[in-house]
Amino acid sequence: MSKEIKPWTTLKSELVFNHPWYKLRRDHVQLPTGQELDDYFVSVRANVALVFPITDDQHVIMVRQYKHGIGEILIEVPGGVIDEGETSPLDAAKRELLEETGYVSDEMEQLIDVSDNPTKDTNRIYFFLARNARLVAAQHLDETENIEVLRVPVAQVEGMILNGEIRVSGSIALCLLALRKLGY
Repeated sequence: MSKEIKPWTTLKSELVFNHPWYKLRRDHVQLPTGQELDDYFVSVRANVALVFPITDDQHVIMVRQYKHGIGEILIEVPGGVIDEGETSPLDAAKRELLEETGYVSDEMEQLIDVSDNPTKDTNRIYFFLARNARLVAAQHLDETENIEVLRVPVAQVEGMILNGEIRVSGSIALCLLALRKLGY
């Protein structure tokens, strides 16, 4: 017999920090037991699109860049925030792939959408597989971005995850899903 799980009730909610790059909400909630919490903080974050682009010669296009939050240079799949007003995760994925790498794909398939930290964050991450990715342009980076584009043989991707070269959770999840979908 499964236990009945009920959602919390939001009694009051206020945005306590509102900046273009970060929003923090304070909720006053009531648990199904009747207990109330008046200081449950939630990060209101934009949704994200990530892309596993694979070329016709079986290379995965990855990016290497500095991530200030952790203070390290990391390898990951291309992707980024779905801009405010952008309604299609697929269009955002195509835009991010082109901007960060100069690659495009006419064969993009959404694999799944996930929650990275559903306890404290509001956003979803949309995972896309992009087959037959091809280089069509130079990168078009934001002024704060400095991204190296990598062409990784698809057969090496799982090993890069297992030996710690790829350490970003969303990239790991998407890579493993895409590799399975592709039969690797």
